[in-house]
Amino acid sequence: MTRESILNVRHRELGSKLDGDTWNDMPIPWRYQRDPQDEVVAVRTAAGLYDISGLNIVRVWGPDAAAVIDRMVPIDVRRLRPGTARLAAVVDEKGAVSDDLMVICDGENQYRLSHGSGDTQQKLAALSQGRDMQWEQDFDVHMLSLQGPRSAAILKAHIGIDLATLPYFAHRETTLFGRKIVISRGGYSGEEGFEISCAAADAVALWDAILEAGKPHGLIPCSWDSLELARIEAALLFYPFDMPEGDTTPWEVNLGWAIDSDKAGDYVGKAALLAARGKERFSQAGVAVRLDRAVEAGARIFVDGKEAGVVTSATFSRYLMQSLALVHLKPAYKALGTRVEIRDSTGAHVATVTKTPFYDPQRLRTQIKAA
Repeated sequence: MTRESILNVRHRELGSKLDGDTWNDMPIPWRYQRDPQDEVVAVRTAAGLYDISGLNIVRVWGPDAAAVIDRMVPIDVRRLRPGTARLAAVVDEKGAVSDDLMVICDGENQYRLSHGSGDTQQKLAALSQGRDMQWEQDFDVHMLSLQGPRSAAILKAHIGIDLATLPYFAHRETTLFGRKIVISRGGYSGEEGFEISCAAADAVALWDAILEAGKPHGLIPCSWDSLELARIEAALLFYPFDMPEGDTTPWEVNLGWAIDSDKAGDYVGKAALLAARGKERFSQAGVAVRLDRAVEAGARIFVDGKEAGVVTSATFSRYLMQSLALVHLKPAYKALGTRVEIRDSTGAHVATVTKTPFYDPQRLRTQIKAA
């Protein structure tokens, strides 16, 4: 089934042909007429508006909802309070990362699962057999992501809550420009930002109203090419592209914070996941490349002629004026300052292991309280 965003009419007006790769069966506005690098500058200095409706949103409810989700993920779902959410390093039976997943608690035994292109729904279908609960994917919901330091100021006069009281990863039901929404604080850009869930019938009106309100603040609509650029600058991982081995464990990509190691009871892949800790074959890292463009994803990395790792994602950031790559490196080569050689189809390129995130290394931008 091909999914369609109700906002495609706006994406085409902005120059997107919607003819590139789909994501979760939805055509994506990878590029508008504007240079994606200019869109990143807007996100870093003012604000950008994205359509992220390609996310899979699954509603789960009923007396056994919490127990079923808890059996599926390595975080303690019962600790979640209504209005909060957590990322979970969901794994398969072998302890390997198998999806991007955020567990969102809307109320007692009422949840939403926001996930990418992995196996969350297959797991849910299997684990829910014979249990007193129901689940379904919400194909009506549309998601807008407003990112940048001016995002709170843009919404402030038009939303029904005080954004300064909304913590990171928290969400509230409210109204925006008189239309019902759920707003959460967070995003995929490394900036202060908000994600807005709404009905399809309201999505175009909200998109237009946000852009109109944001004009004095420098807000512009942004394409997915710029979101990809921004998330690499912020060293945010994208499943499965940053887990190319196929059996990547969370420990190997710095996702230990998305696991509750002390969680009681069993869950999918628990024994294998905990046994893999301390046995990492490689480490997630970042390199700055001495080059005026991006290297190729999948390129091999060498140190003194010995294979040392692989590039998982890469970009050239005009904002940071650097060629950047997220990489997997063997533990012996992960120290900051290590010089490596990246070999892709265009030749061999010198790079240096550097601190990540490349942008805002202490992640202070996302800690800014909404004004």
